[in-house]
Amino acid sequence: MATATVNETALGGLHLVSRGKVRDIYDLGDSLIIVVTDRISAFDVVMRTPIPDKGRILNQVAAFWFEFCRDVIENHLITTDVEAFPASCLPHREVLRGRGMWVRKARPLPVECIVRGYLAGSGWNDYENTGKVCGLTLPAGLRQAEQLPRPLFTPSTKAAAGTHDENIPFERMQDLVGAELAARVRDLSIEIYRRAADYARERGIIVADTKFEFGLLDGRLILIDEVLTPDSSRFWPADRYRVGTSPESFDKQYLRDYLLGSGWTKNDPAPELPPEVVANTRARYLEALRRLTGTDLVA
Repeated sequence: MATATVNETALGGLHLVSRGKVRDIYDLGDSLIIVVTDRISAFDVVMRTPIPDKGRILNQVAAFWFEFCRDVIENHLITTDVEAFPASCLPHREVLRGRGMWVRKARPLPVECIVRGYLAGSGWNDYENTGKVCGLTLPAGLRQAEQLPRPLFTPSTKAAAGTHDENIPFERMQDLVGAELAARVRDLSIEIYRRAADYARERGIIVADTKFEFGLLDGRLILIDEVLTPDSSRFWPADRYRVGTSPESFDKQYLRDYLLGSGWTKNDPAPELPPEVVANTRARYLEALRRLTGTDLVA
C-alpha cells in the first residue's frame, strides 16, 4: 500500500499553539484541532525519521478507545470526520483526513496518570534496584514481565520541553490537584485500565501498562489527549508472552531496543532510522490497530 508521511504541519489560517513530540495543536477558540503526525520519539528524543501512517494509526486507535470508555467518563472528542470540522479547517482536509481530531478545549491536570499491570520497563528497573515501583513496595521474588498482584497507579509530572517526566508519590499529586480529585482520577484510571485490559486480552493483546491524561471542562472531569495507543501503552502479544523476559510488543519498545543495541545513547542527537526499522515499527503499530479495533487502517 502506498503511504505518505506527515512529519510537521503548517495549516495556513489556523493558529498553531503547540508542537509536541507527536502532535501539532491548533486553537480554534473554544475547541482545538489536534493533528497526529508521523513523528516518533524514544527516551524523550524525537527521531529524525518518521514512521509512515503512524499518526493515522494512533488517531484511529484513540478514537476507538474514546468511544469504548464513554460510559465510564466523558471525553474531549467531538469528531474525527474531517468533513464535519469547522469551515476554517476544510482547506486542509487532505492533511487532516485520518490524522485530525476536533476536540473540546479543557484545562489539563498537571499530572500524567500511569497504570501498571505488569512489571516492565522503568518499573522493572526500579524493582530490581529497590524492591519497589515508584516508591510502592511489592512482594519479593517477582520476575520481569510478571503480572502484578494488582494494577498500580503511579502518577508523574508533565515534563516541560527538553526535560523528563518525574514520578511522584500520590501524596504529591494530592497537593497538586486536591485530595478528592486525585482519588477520583486514580480510581478512574484503574477502572479504564481494567476494562481495556480485559477487552484487549480477548483479542490477543496484553496491556502491560498505559498512560492517561485528564482535564477539567466547565468544572467536569474529562478524559483528554490520547487513550491506549501504541505510543502511550505497552502492548504484548498474549501468545508469545513469557515471564522472565522482555516480551515482544506492538508498540515503540521495538524501537527502544533497536536504539539501545545500536550504540546510540540518550544524549546523542536523534539518528536516522534504517528502512527495516521503520517498516517493522509500522507493522507493529498496524497489528495493534487491527487486533484492538477489528478494522484495518482507514484510507
